[in-house]
Amino acid sequence: MTSGRDPRRWRILALLAVAELLGMSLWFTATAVSEELGARWALSASQVGWLATAVNLGFVAGTAVAALLNLADVVRSRLYFAVAATLAALANAAVLAAPGFAAAATLRFATGFLLAGVYPPAMKMAATWFRSSRGLAIGTIVGALTAGKAAPYLIDALPGAGAGAVIAIASAGAGAAALLVLLFYRDGPHRFARAPFSWSLVARVARHRPTRLATAGYLGHMWELYAMWAWAPAFLAASAAASGELAAPVELASSATLGAGALGCLWGGWAADRIGRRKLVNRALAASGSCCLVVGFLFGAPFPLVVAVTLVWGFFVVADSAQFSAMVTELAPPGAAGTALTLQTCAGFLLAAVTVQAIPWVAGAVGWRWAFAILALGPIAGIRATRALSRRIQGD
Repeated sequence: MTSGRDPRRWRILALLAVAELLGMSLWFTATAVSEELGARWALSASQVGWLATAVNLGFVAGTAVAALLNLADVVRSRLYFAVAATLAALANAAVLAAPGFAAAATLRFATGFLLAGVYPPAMKMAATWFRSSRGLAIGTIVGALTAGKAAPYLIDALPGAGAGAVIAIASAGAGAAALLVLLFYRDGPHRFARAPFSWSLVARVARHRPTRLATAGYLGHMWELYAMWAWAPAFLAASAAASGELAAPVELASSATLGAGALGCLWGGWAADRIGRRKLVNRALAASGSCCLVVGFLFGAPFPLVVAVTLVWGFFVVADSAQFSAMVTELAPPGAAGTALTLQTCAGFLLAAVTVQAIPWVAGAVGWRWAFAILALGPIAGIRATRALSRRIQGD
């Protein structure tokens, strides 16, 4: 069947969503239990921060290598995903045997490097089954990714759970994701043409102005996203302590804040397919950028109020992510969709590493009340790039 409405597509999308959730649960395993790991290895605050940043940098390196070698357009996506998820699971599990910071940071870097074969290929695989409703499909994948990244915090909130349980469960989940995709996934009727290897493919993507503008909008989004995800839990904990609510359910609130993004991705995909991707991303960027500025003023306020705002922030901060990726699959030069997606995520995660490292430094210098305000620069820049893309498309 070659119809754009192949009834099998929803079953395949559910399979990919489950696999993406399980695979990307590796991302924040060390961050969710950073206090325990920090005590185990006597880490400084800076070293704890590097455990989070190492994953980002590893992902950047992995996507850079994948883009240069055209892996997402040369290697079959099913095999690429399965091998990468398996190796990432092993690297993550090995953290439990790490003797100290250097080994742990290296393993976290390796985990991020290997996850470059889990995230971009999953978006491309979903797109092969959807021409109509592609925004919703890729939004579902990014929503699953978001839920996966919240999973370590949820596991850590379980009674008696600790670093061992969080890391082991996430690693087992990533191994299961590899099996699911390897055994049950097949490309859909809208598969992208497989391109022969070419050193010039990256340059061809980089010279393509519509793809560049879509990527620029994504960079504005990424300036904010991972810094929010990495440090909102610390903000919630510090705010609860400042208000005297030491018994506040910080772990559950953190998991819910990140998990709200899964709903945001579904809403974003649904809305984008109806009002247009560019309108959707601008609205989401405006909402999340406003939260960057507002949330600091609530530091030390009653915990339910702080959580309410971070839930709104968590919903909108990632609602636009999938739509930037969907734009790239639609705008990229023929035969280069996988490389364009990989290059987009590489640049985005490289930029995200800057703000992930910057937020604790800013918080230490001026306090949590102002720490997140600098993140609003990203949505502003993203809106400008998306408006420029709209003008370019309308002018063609």
